[in-house]
Amino acid sequence: MQIIKICFLFLIFITSSRIGYIMAKQYSNRVGDLQEMQNALSMLKTKMRYTYETIPDIFVEISKTTKENISNIFTSSIKYMKQNMNAGQAWRNSINDGKTSFTEEDKTILINMEKLLGKTDLEGQVGEIEATKKLLDVQIDKAEREKLKNEKLYKTLGNVIGITIVILLI
Repeated sequence: MQIIKICFLFLIFITSSRIGYIMAKQYSNRVGDLQEMQNALSMLKTKMRYTYETIPDIFVEISKTTKENISNIFTSSIKYMKQNMNAGQAWRNSINDGKTSFTEEDKTILINMEKLLGKTDLEGQVGEIEATKKLLDVQIDKAEREKLKNEKLYKTLGNVIGITIVILLI
C-alpha cells in the first residue's frame, strides 16, 4: 500500500512539473515562430524584388523552406488564393487560422500586410514587408524579454506546486 502511495505522489509531482515546463515552452515557441516568420518575410521580399514570380509561386517556395507552423500559414494562403480570394484576404485568413504561438498583437502586425499584398506595385509591397519586419523586430525583443522573465518562473512554479501537493498529501 505504501508503494502505491509513493508512486501516486511521484506521479503528481511529475505531472505538476510537466505542466510548468509546457507553459514555459510557449514563450520559446513564440520567439521561434516570430524569428521564422521574419526569415520567411525576408525570402518573400527577396523573391518579389528579384524573381518577379507570382505571389502563389513564391508562397509555395517559402512553405517548402520554413518550419511547420509558418509553412502552414503560407500553404493555407495558397489554398485560399485557389478559392478566388485575393492575396491580402488569403493572408489575413491564414494568419488567423494558423496554429502558432503568436499573440494577438503579433497577428495584428502580420495581418496589416494584407493592405498592400498583391494590390500595389512592387515597391509598395516590398516597403510594407520591410515595415512589418521592423515591427517584428520589436515583437521579437518583447518576446525574448518575456521568455527570460516567465520561462524560469513557470518551471519553478510547476515544481513548487508539485512539491506542495505532495507535502500536503503526506
